[in-house]
Amino acid sequence: MGDMTAHFSRSEFSCKCGCGLSGIHLDLVKNLECVRERFGMPIRVTSGMRCRKHNKKIAGSSEHSAHLFGLAADLACTDSSTRHSLLPIVLDEFNRVGIAKDFIHVDLDSMKDRDVVWTY
Repeated sequence: MGDMTAHFSRSEFSCKCGCGLSGIHLDLVKNLECVRERFGMPIRVTSGMRCRKHNKKIAGSSEHSAHLFGLAADLACTDSSTRHSLLPIVLDEFNRVGIAKDFIHVDLDSMKDRDVVWTY
């Protein structure tokens, strides 16, 4: 049980460097809860909120990353079967999606292009 939604806890979205930075945007978590309910299986958040120092250590991360503002999350997804099931649901809830070998990035950054899907 989560403390933000039925399935997500605030700690899942805290900066992974251990600095304690949290502040994930509630709209992002609500959208993820919709994804989780429809998907019907647990979803692991591998990255949520990031401090600038930690963000610089992430390969391929932008200095204007939506993670810095609590507007993004990376969801563990390591096989093509799971990706095939999860992706259509994610695309219903998010209009900014990045696909990597081992995660799916979602964000609500309104300052960036909408209706885009990219690969890492």
